[in-house]
Amino acid sequence: MAKVKKAPRPKAQTPKGFRDYFGAEVSERAHMLRAIAEVYHRYGFDALESSAVETVEALGKFLPDVDRPNEGVFAWQDEDDQWMALRYDLTAPLARVYAQHRNDLPLPYRRYAMGPVWRNEKPGPGRYRQFYQCDADTVGAASVAADAEICAMLSDTLETVGIPRGDYLIRVNNRKVLNGVLETMGLTDEAQAADVLRTIDKFDKVGESGVRELLGKGRLDASGAYIDGVGLSDDQAAPVLAFLTSKGADAAKTFANLRDAIGSSQTGATGVDELEQIADLLHAQGYGADRIDIDPSVVRGLGYYTGPVYEAELTFEILDEKGRKRQFGSVSGGGRYDDLVKRFTGQEVPATGVSIGVDRLLAALREKGRIQSTAQGPVVVTVMDKQRMADYQAMVAELRNNGIRAEVYLGNPKNFGNQLKYADKRNSPIAVIEGGDEKEKGVIQIKDLILGAKLAADASLEEWKDHPSQYEVPRDQLVAKVRALLDLHK
Repeated sequence: MAKVKKAPRPKAQTPKGFRDYFGAEVSERAHMLRAIAEVYHRYGFDALESSAVETVEALGKFLPDVDRPNEGVFAWQDEDDQWMALRYDLTAPLARVYAQHRNDLPLPYRRYAMGPVWRNEKPGPGRYRQFYQCDADTVGAASVAADAEICAMLSDTLETVGIPRGDYLIRVNNRKVLNGVLETMGLTDEAQAADVLRTIDKFDKVGESGVRELLGKGRLDASGAYIDGVGLSDDQAAPVLAFLTSKGADAAKTFANLRDAIGSSQTGATGVDELEQIADLLHAQGYGADRIDIDPSVVRGLGYYTGPVYEAELTFEILDEKGRKRQFGSVSGGGRYDDLVKRFTGQEVPATGVSIGVDRLLAALREKGRIQSTAQGPVVVTVMDKQRMADYQAMVAELRNNGIRAEVYLGNPKNFGNQLKYADKRNSPIAVIEGGDEKEKGVIQIKDLILGAKLAADASLEEWKDHPSQYEVPRDQLVAKVRALLDLHK
């Protein structure tokens, strides 16, 4: 009889493009989400938690095809042969929710949502297939006052989580202005117009000269490969370049340059008018160009947005992997999308919103030294006599009931040194010790592990020379002494 082959053990590794998050990282994210939610709530937005799974039909952006129905998303067929998928953002589910429950929801409907999204895309450095987003949207408000409010709220949010004024800039543009430029160019071929939009989207990477070449015959990229251009004449390309370079010394000059770029286009004129209204509304609330600025170079998701668009960029410098200085870049973006709900209802419903990339924002705060990658662990109550576990549990309960994070060591108590090693690995600030002698005298030993680590690293620390690293205190002073030490090291 043939020997039955054992199934191989599974590899203990995360799937490609995914990662695990441990204690400190999870706590940092939760703290940030709470801070953002407080700002959104203060602005009158209500929380919404929609399903992580949607029908592919409802998601819309990645409709199934014959060869690869799950392109761009993680999709599968259910028992009824309907294609389902993990959400790729938080906006498409909002459109479905509003269309489904519109009779029960207020109009306008103002909601915020936070959670993971999934994209079936090629992973890369810092680019994962699962990441967190934090959105706020207003559905049912046609006024650009809703767009101005989103920009103001985004500014407040960045400052609340720890990005100081001067380290960020929210830049605002309007898709209608760009549509006016296309009208002025007289482009009637949809494919050529789409090529122009894609070229404009490269402005931040290739600059004015690069866009000029790509609108014309083409250009050599950094690798030496030749990229075919759109094939426009210099006269045809002129309005696009005027639009992209219309940023002036102040908002008034920018608006004047934009009006020159759009020519006689009524669509473009409406877009400029809306930008002027947004600037006036923000100025009335005290938001100057140092925080929120009109900038025609902002071009986001050109086929998605229908009006104002905005992007939050962090302006401080960091060093890249090669040691070169560069700006941190964008952490948030959004805009007006008046056609999304229409897919479900057949009627246009105005909507505008913003999405914050939580992981990028956390990375920015780490770069600024605003958060640390290690979190303080719990106070550890050591076990000197396993027959007296009830005494130790009573201590830990007393600490917890007074709001102090604490735990009893639950490993093998035989080697006391291992208990202290455990406390160090947990980044614990304090170890509590009560052996038989201490029990008999009615005292406990409280070991300051933070000071101990500091003295071990540098015994010449003058500011700590008068502080012992271990204290003997009466048992009834457990909470008071632990709290005093924790306050000392805050």
